[in-house]
Amino acid sequence: MSLHVAGLWRYPVKTLAGEALESAELTADGIPGDRIVHVRGPEGVRTSRRHFRLLGLAGTLGDSGQPLVNGSPWASPEALALVRRAAGADAWLEAYDGPERFDVLPLLVATDGAVAAFGRDIRRLRPNILVGGVAGMDETSWPGAELHIGEAVIRLDSRRGRCPMTTVDPDTLDRDPEVLRDIGRRFQGRLALNAEVARPGRIRLGDPVLLVRRSPIR
Repeated sequence: MSLHVAGLWRYPVKTLAGEALESAELTADGIPGDRIVHVRGPEGVRTSRRHFRLLGLAGTLGDSGQPLVNGSPWASPEALALVRRAAGADAWLEAYDGPERFDVLPLLVATDGAVAAFGRDIRRLRPNILVGGVAGMDETSWPGAELHIGEAVIRLDSRRGRCPMTTVDPDTLDRDPEVLRDIGRRFQGRLALNAEVARPGRIRLGDPVLLVRRSPIR
């Protein structure tokens, strides 16, 4: 099977559940509208690593381009109430589009071979792009390579170290610490790939993907 774009996601509100896409315009900052609002508390940014019930809220992008929380505008009293129930009475939402909003790089790329080996819902890994047609754990040899999708070029940097978010069932919000231990045992604690956009362009579900491996400089 040839490589292809098998899934696309965006997370307008960082650490909340995201939304599936049919196409995306890749820019230097990844997918427009990704993680442009986050949850804060007096100590700083709050995430589902500790406040896991935030994963039960859906972050989407409205027709106006503004993030929504369960369908309510992110700056509304309704959205604030939902977030405070999940992350504490002193939590609030804040907009920010600087590069620090990403944990590592603007994109996270997963492969269907690794997801099959993982054996659990892909939403636990929170990728932006799923590449289909990958044999087993071949992604472990991909750091340093590029993905060419139409006019877009994605540079693959490194394998992503996983965190306690993976232990949360995306539907029930039940937590299972064994999931993270399993990732540590079988995948050295790393699944999916940190990536950045080397050349902008629009990508769509089903687009063919060309993996270009770069020879090391001697």
